[in-house]
Amino acid sequence: MKLTRSTLISALTATVIALAGCSAGGTAAQSSSSTAPLPADAPALEQAYVSVVAKVLPSVVQITTDRALGSGVVFDTKGDIVTNAHVVGQATKFQVRLADSPKTIPATLVGAYPPDDLAVIRLDQPPPSLHPAHFGDSTKLQVGQIVMAMGNPLGLTGSVTNGIISATGRTVTEPAESGPGATLPEIIQTSAAVNPGNSGGALVDLAGDVIGIPTLAALEPQSEGLGGAAPGIGFAIPSHVVTDIAGQLIAHDGHVVNSHRAELGVGVVTVVGPDGQPTGVGVLSVRPGGPAATAGMQAGEVITAVNNIPVQQTTELSRVLANLDPGQRVPVTLITPDGGTRTVTVALGQLPGS
Repeated sequence: MKLTRSTLISALTATVIALAGCSAGGTAAQSSSSTAPLPADAPALEQAYVSVVAKVLPSVVQITTDRALGSGVVFDTKGDIVTNAHVVGQATKFQVRLADSPKTIPATLVGAYPPDDLAVIRLDQPPPSLHPAHFGDSTKLQVGQIVMAMGNPLGLTGSVTNGIISATGRTVTEPAESGPGATLPEIIQTSAAVNPGNSGGALVDLAGDVIGIPTLAALEPQSEGLGGAAPGIGFAIPSHVVTDIAGQLIAHDGHVVNSHRAELGVGVVTVVGPDGQPTGVGVLSVRPGGPAATAGMQAGEVITAVNNIPVQQTTELSRVLANLDPGQRVPVTLITPDGGTRTVTVALGQLPGS
């Protein structure tokens, strides 16, 4: 399944259908035109939706560059706005439209951290009417919780939809564009659809807390051979990662000083066999003094497993490392240049910040 960047939007409409029972020899006169009553809690749920929209939508903004359009969430009263790194791209200047005004406000890049696909921009002149969002604790989410998506899909400002949390703790890899796509751990999967323009928006629970930043949608490559959308599979970066990385970018002048991500300290490339299929991850370079160098790994070797998990290409290596911790000691299986095999134990390092 191939992934495409975008942001989160979904439409779930509840329809109550009354069925009139009828059997052979019976009569349909009993309740053929009656309609089943709405559940007793339906008005309360509807009001909860209305209340969440009123509370959170003022915190969701539209971000425009000369090449892209996306969404963002107001992070604080200083005018800091968190969004996806792929929304800002290579731009350093932006136009931001708040939910309560048709006018745009210039903004400047604070910093971006592509490994987690997060960035912060700052309004040049933040208005006093800013509404910072309240970020919830995404570590406590449960599958089945109702969530709402807010953003600007296809430029439709302030769009709101709903779905549920389908899974937590996913690891997904974004599609490569100018370079390797980011591998994102601990991702939230939701039934809400994801459309271009919603990236960087808000995934919100019924308490009105932002619990994720939508970033990816799933595509089915087998859909009529064209790669059609896979309904009901969208992904969001959890809020506990968002607040950590955004907080570091703000506090350290656009830099991340603690990534919490594991690394080997090697430059790698996918190695293919005579049949053109991936067979392992070739080591192009070993950083002096890094984890791999300390363990004795050498350029020219091919990694075939990490922590006893087979890896045949660089994206698989990234997925394995994304689920390991800095300082963790793991076995790494290697094919040597002469065709032999060996296993070394590596004390993983920390992926550098920005």
